[in-house]
Formats: sequence, structure tokens, C-alpha cells
Amino acid sequence: MTKASKKVADSPKKGRLPAAIRELAPALSALILIMTVMTVINHKFLLPSNISNLLMQQAEPAMLAIGLVMILFLGEIDLSVGAVSGFCAAIMASLSVRHGVDPVLAIAIAIVVGAFVGFFQSFWVVSFGVPAFIVTLAGLIGWQGGLFAVLGQQGTIGLTDPKIEFLTQSFLSKSFAWTLCLVIIAIYTYLRIQTTRQIKTLGLEGPKFKTVIIQSIIFAAILIILLSYFQQDRGVPVSFFIVLSAATLLHLVSRYTRFGRQVYAIGGNMEAARRAGIPVKRVRVQVFMIATTCAAIAGVLGGSRLSAVGSGQGGGTLLLNSIAAVVIGGTSLFGGRGHIWSAVIGSLIIGSISNGMDLLALASPIKYVVTALVLLAAVTFDSVSRSRSAKLIP
Repeated sequence: MTKASKKVADSPKKGRLPAAIRELAPALSALILIMTVMTVINHKFLLPSNISNLLMQQAEPAMLAIGLVMILFLGEIDLSVGAVSGFCAAIMASLSVRHGVDPVLAIAIAIVVGAFVGFFQSFWVVSFGVPAFIVTLAGLIGWQGGLFAVLGQQGTIGLTDPKIEFLTQSFLSKSFAWTLCLVIIAIYTYLRIQTTRQIKTLGLEGPKFKTVIIQSIIFAAILIILLSYFQQDRGVPVSFFIVLSAATLLHLVSRYTRFGRQVYAIGGNMEAARRAGIPVKRVRVQVFMIATTCAAIAGVLGGSRLSAVGSGQGGGTLLLNSIAAVVIGGTSLFGGRGHIWSAVIGSLIIGSISNGMDLLALASPIKYVVTALVLLAAVTFDSVSRSRSAKLIP
């Protein structure tokens, strides 16, 4: 056996951390480092009130980034999601304010429209073979026009309905938050134990039950500490709870379903996936629909936070920051490799940098340069890691 093949054979046995934590370790380390530096520079950064504000500010780009992760799993890109988020937010606002539609129904219609946009664009990609980059670039321009058309000459629609404002201006109650915390700990522990039992039943080498219990205790301790921390202020923002719920759902879908395995397979090698019998076209359409659905939800959250939808909704640096968040979080630009939670962590990294520099009253040019350098470092790390992995294969 060569040294390279021996490394590949031995690699799964290294470390006792769960696979997800090992994959996200670089991004988590970067987040902790950045938050530590910001706290040393300005002690106000780590105050519960400031972190709560940070989470509320990052809910919109994080939701957008979650959908983009699924697209990057395929090795594709969707440049339209920012414009789609603004377009869908405008539809929600117009229906609710101008046409008297119940806000909940208006939100649901906006999300359905977002899903349809994804279907329309991906149908064009898979049917005519037009690169997704071109189709979604056209979508970026087209849906921006749709935003202007829905808003009309007024240009801005104010949102004052409590049901809409609740999404980003409210916090989970203490009783609900603690109950949810205990339920999450119980489910996590149960799934870890069940997975270990299945591994042992199949005669495969896996973690010891003692290790699983220790990991579960550490997970529970971290969750309880974080919740206690947020309870010192107003609690956990509802908007970020929505983001975490979406991330959890897509994490389970991408890691534990046949659809998720098909997505990774297509991103790894589309032709091989097609020969293996995977319905490549259908899966690609579904993934693009997931991304634009997340974009629609992001638009709703953005409109709720600002209490208005204007012509700039979904524009500016939102798309670029969301793409940067995914890459900084550790998801590969080359497809077939990554993690849903990288979107959340990457968004927090970018948000922490921006928030910390705001507290220091630094100029916007400095913020852009620092964010660009962090993005460049993340992409370079991804490229180098990919090259080294290729060299390990005999």
C-alpha cells in the first residue's frame, strides 16, 4: 500500500468529533477568532444586546445563503436570488397593503411565487442547455424589473401589520425557548445513539457509546450556555430561529435522504450520476426551486425588518455577501462538497466583521477591503485543500 492510499484509508478513523463538526471546524475557528478579536478591540461587541442585533441583521443574507449552498452542491450558481427576494417581498407587500390580503396568505403566495421562479429558470437551463450563470443573470435583471413594476410609481410600500413585523421584531418566549432546547438535546442524543447502534450492527467501526454520550453532554452544555446568554437580553430572535429551522431541515434533507445523496453525486460528477440512473434534470430543477424559495423567505424577512419594501430591496451587496458567506463557511465552489451550516456560519463571520467595524466607526472602504480579503483567503483555502485531496488519490 502506498503512503497516499494509506492516508486515504486511515483518514476516517482520525478524531472523535462528529463528521459535521470536523467539516465545519475551520469556519467555526475563524468565527471564534474574529469574535474574540472584536471583543478585545471593543468590549461592547459581545454584549447580548449587540449579538441579538447581529443575528437579526444577518437573518436575511443567511437565509439567502442557505439556498445558495444547495446550488453550489451541484457546482452551479444562481445570480438571481437577490432580485428574486426583492420581487417576492414586493408581492407580499402589495398584496397585504394595497389589496387587503391577509398577511399570512400574502407571505405564502410570495413564497410560492419564489418557488415558481426557480422552476421557470431551471426549466430553461435543463431544457435548452443554457448555462445557469447566463439564465440567472438574465433573471437578476428581469426580476429587478418585476420589483419596480409591482411597486409602481410610489416606489416604496410601508409594512405595519403586526403579523409581518412579528417575524423580525419579536423574540422567542423563555418557556418556549427552554422547552425547545431540551427537545433538541433529546433528539440529538437519540439520533447519535441510534446511528452508533446501526454502525455496530453492520459490523463497522464507529465511535464508542461512551464517546457519543460525552459528545451529547458537550452539545447540551453549549446549547444551554448559549440560550442562557441570550436570555440575559431579549432572548432568541424569531427571525434567526426561522433561519436555524430552515438550515436544520435542509441539513437533514441533504445528509439523510436519497435526494440529498443525488445532489452531492451530481455535483461530484454529473455524467457519472446520469449513468448511475439518477434523474439529473429533475434533481437540478428541484434544487433551483429550493434556492429561490429560500430567497423568497429572505425577502419576506428583509421587508419585515425594514418595515417597508423599496426599489433597493434585494439589491446592493446582499447577493455578493450571501455568496461570500457560503464560500467563507467552507462550501466548495466546485460542487459535490460542503455543508448547509456553512451558510449560517459564513453569514455570522461576515456579520461579525461588519458589526465590529461599525462599533469601531471604521469607514465603508475598509469594511469592503477586509471582507474581500477574508473571502479571498477562504477561496484559496478551498482550492489548496482540493488540490491536496486530489494528490492523495493513488
